[in-house]
Amino acid sequence: MTAFTPQSTPTALSVTGVTKHYDSGFTLEDVTFDLPAGYIMGLIGPNGAGKSTLIKLILNMIRRDAGDIHVLGLDNLEHEEAVKEQLGVVFDSSYLYEQWKVKDVERIVAPLYPTWNHDLYQRRLVDFGLAGKENGSKRIKSLSRGMQMKLMLAIALSHDAKLLILDEPTSGLDVLARDELMDLLHAYIEDGEHSVLFSTHITADLERAADFITYITGGRLYFTGPKDEFEESFKLVKGGPDELAQLPADMVLGSHVYETGFDALVRGENLATVMRAVPGLAVERASIDDIIRLTNTRHDNKGVL
Repeated sequence: MTAFTPQSTPTALSVTGVTKHYDSGFTLEDVTFDLPAGYIMGLIGPNGAGKSTLIKLILNMIRRDAGDIHVLGLDNLEHEEAVKEQLGVVFDSSYLYEQWKVKDVERIVAPLYPTWNHDLYQRRLVDFGLAGKENGSKRIKSLSRGMQMKLMLAIALSHDAKLLILDEPTSGLDVLARDELMDLLHAYIEDGEHSVLFSTHITADLERAADFITYITGGRLYFTGPKDEFEESFKLVKGGPDELAQLPADMVLGSHVYETGFDALVRGENLATVMRAVPGLAVERASIDDIIRLTNTRHDNKGVL
């Protein structure tokens, strides 16, 4: 596990030693990371890694068994109401009552936020193609998943939330809509007072938007820190079918065997040792997809078990 703690920057979100046990046997174990104010952090990991559990803990939708969570310097349990006033949240599925009409949403949700901005909300509806009488008469259940996501985002961006927490926000959006969202998030953090935590499985969005990455797998923190550092920390080595068994087993984080050879993931700091053991291996930059894929396989010097 690699941890990074930003220095001399206000912290939007601080998660320290957070643990959650489930009767099923799954445990989110001792997760620690900081999101500095004014930045975007991507939360990544395979399905079932614990990303949604972590988001629910931050939002106090479930209770943690150990650890501390501070949002904008406030404990999320002790100051729950004040914290939630500062949060904008978009889930991967709609939390809005499906029988509501679009035109009624503002009347219902605005009283929940002391800093609600009517004009900003209306501008977001226009930006997201949800304005006008025809759209206003539509019920939530009749909107596509992408349009429901945009409506939740319009709400989240209309009460001066200092921290946006987005769970798979680009799910259901086409490429153009995803690009628009990434541009909007960049504009949102420009003043240095607003921050974003978003989980996603679409690595192109991470490449474009994320300043920091927190990677969770199997309920444990694998890495947290700057995105560039994450990508530079790993290398992909490739060789022939008989060369995989020659690699130092304790330095291979994961491997995948093909008919004509293999891919293996190693830490950048161990690359020289690996190359001395097997000279002539091809070395490539490891993509975020490569890192997630290969750190979730087992390796026995013969390939994937």
